[in-house]
Amino acid sequence: MTKITALPTDIVRALQEGGPDAHAQMPERTVSDGGGNPCRHCLRYIPEGKEMLILAHRPFPAAQPYAETGPIFLCADPCDRHEGTEVPEVLENAPDYLIKGYSAGHRIVYGTGIVIPQAEMMAQAEAIFADEQVDYIHIRSSRNNCYQARIDRG
Repeated sequence: MTKITALPTDIVRALQEGGPDAHAQMPERTVSDGGGNPCRHCLRYIPEGKEMLILAHRPFPAAQPYAETGPIFLCADPCDRHEGTEVPEVLENAPDYLIKGYSAGHRIVYGTGIVIPQAEMMAQAEAIFADEQVDYIHIRSSRNNCYQARIDRG
């Protein structure tokens, strides 16, 4: 069994309280237009008219050649972290995603990356986890490569 894992609350709260992003810059504050602004903590779309943060995030513990950094959105106000095995709201609408496995050393496990239809994503994650080298899986936008969430063994 697998589960979708959102960004840790301690990291998100530090950013919501004005802490620097992965590029040591202050997150940009703006207002959501109600479009595709997925919060990487609650894994819901940020409603129109609500404040949000735009920032650079590196979903790895340290900088290294495989540690991709990119833009993400967060609710500006504290929100509840997504928990559970169900596919969250922000992963329901895109037709497909890029998923790829990473080792415990936070390196891509070659041969695991695939752009997969959303409906097949979790089954493919189970197949990727059959490789014992894979510790976790990233879910990324298939069009912009933006980090969405990660998949962990349940």
